[in-house]
Amino acid sequence: MTKTAERRPVAHPPVRPLPAPAPAGRRRRRLADQARAHGFLLGGLLCFALFSWYPAIRAVVISFQRYTPGSPPEWAGTANFTRVLDDPEFADAWRNTLTFTLLALLIGFAVPFVLALVLNELRHARSFFRVVVYLPVMIPPVVSALLWKWFYDPGAGLANEALRLLHLPTSHWTNGTDTALVSLVLVATWANMGGTVLIYLAALQSIPGELYEAAELDGASLLQRVRHVTIPQTRFAILMLMLLQVIATMQVFTEPFVITGGGPENSTVTVLYLIYKYAFLYNDFGGACALSVMLLVLLGAFSALYLRLTRTEGDT
Repeated sequence: MTKTAERRPVAHPPVRPLPAPAPAGRRRRRLADQARAHGFLLGGLLCFALFSWYPAIRAVVISFQRYTPGSPPEWAGTANFTRVLDDPEFADAWRNTLTFTLLALLIGFAVPFVLALVLNELRHARSFFRVVVYLPVMIPPVVSALLWKWFYDPGAGLANEALRLLHLPTSHWTNGTDTALVSLVLVATWANMGGTVLIYLAALQSIPGELYEAAELDGASLLQRVRHVTIPQTRFAILMLMLLQVIATMQVFTEPFVITGGGPENSTVTVLYLIYKYAFLYNDFGGACALSVMLLVLLGAFSALYLRLTRTEGDT
């Protein structure tokens, strides 16, 4: 007979005890923290609802009404939209706004990116130049526009004085129909590029240095490094800032209102300035809201199409 092998006992992992239920005090603190967080969120939502959503909804309603302050509104259907579309200033306002947006993209999009590249390469006084670049943003827009209005004065303005000093021909600047809109684009670019430069600078500083070192080892020039390393690595910031810039420039108002008053010969009348004229000069709030709704629909459709076209495969 053969001996049967003795069976060794199988080792089982120790049974871990179930976690003890959280004490009632800890659960109450968690609920209190959640309630506090929702309270802060509710305050923000109420502010948005009161100062953003309600006025937008109210404007859509008024755009279909014959509305005059002090009298009950009357339903007008699409009469406000028809009247606005028949206005001779309507086409001028949209043409000027689209031209302003195109010029702002050509000038105001390239200049901040180049400045960010230069600031990123600085090794000394970097903080000082950041403050200098951001300083125009801290100046109130109306004050900035008034400074540029004096700067563009055809007679004793600083711009023409500098041209005379250099023995160059002077310009009419904002008093000329062919130069007024470009002059306003320069003002808007100077006043708003500080924040854009800092965002670009933050995106540039997040690029790993190994990518530039590899490009240099491959013999890439400066322009090739910018094209094949810098731009792809800052793609998200570039696309978002371009969208925000289009939305902002389509709503330009301060510069035409303060500097040119829509002139000369309606060459700087923008959509938002025309909305102001309908509401506060013509006392036609229905027409002003109708034009506002048109601008809202256009910007909303453009934003949706832009985000759709620029969405990558990894985006949801």
